[in-house]
Amino acid sequence: MANVLVLANETIGGAELLDAIRERHEAGDARFFVVVPQSKPRHGNVIYDEAVRDSAQVRVDLALAFMREEKIEGEGEVGDADPFNAAMDAIGHYGIDEIIISTLPATTSGWLRRDLPERLELETELPVQHIVVDVDSEGLPFDVALVLANQTAGGDELVKRLEELNEEGPHRFIVVVPQDSGDGRAVRAARGRLRQLLQSLEDDGIVAAGMIGDPDPYTAARNALTYFHISEVVISTLPSNRSDWIEKGLVEKLERDSGKPVMHIESSAEPAEAGA
Repeated sequence: MANVLVLANETIGGAELLDAIRERHEAGDARFFVVVPQSKPRHGNVIYDEAVRDSAQVRVDLALAFMREEKIEGEGEVGDADPFNAAMDAIGHYGIDEIIISTLPATTSGWLRRDLPERLELETELPVQHIVVDVDSEGLPFDVALVLANQTAGGDELVKRLEELNEEGPHRFIVVVPQDSGDGRAVRAARGRLRQLLQSLEDDGIVAAGMIGDPDPYTAARNALTYFHISEVVISTLPSNRSDWIEKGLVEKLERDSGKPVMHIESSAEPAEAGA
């Protein structure tokens, strides 16, 4: 069985890449290893390592979800921030036989400016298949909704609305839970809320992945909009008379600055305790 490395970042959900994986699977015995290099956010004064790693892990999780749907054997991991090093690490660890690398078009791809496909081919002497994905003009084969929630992440109102969106057409959901601060206790609390929502969606057969975001919800959302090709935004808050997000005009700011449709859901869920 051939071990095939799939190296991608922003283009991980592109139709051309998914088709290439499917075609290689149908061509014969192959096991796939997805590697997504970490990339730093563009917004916020402080870079949180958890958020940087989580954003790459979301891409890995969504790629593996596609493979599971197609009955394709695969696993994945977050790689080094340098894509060449990320690929070489995986090649050495997994005994890779073939490489599929997906990039943006030459006009916008930093990887192509560094001649990454050619460098990998020369260094490894392995067959390299280069897939170009123009996400901006072609979009993705499904809608991707950004879900921003914190204390209300476990609310029934939010889960119900996401179920309704999924029934309207093929969706992938990327959940971002801002951490209350940078300390370990706040990160654990945010992860608990995130796990609760992702488990509810998984139980309903909905494809979703999630990450911990910047403590500022606006910055967390803007970074996610930079990391991922988002179709729409869903913001879940406490009732208007109790929500700091509403008081600070978060919904209106994101709708204005993102250019995406923004759906606001008020949840009756009680705030989760910080150490929950």
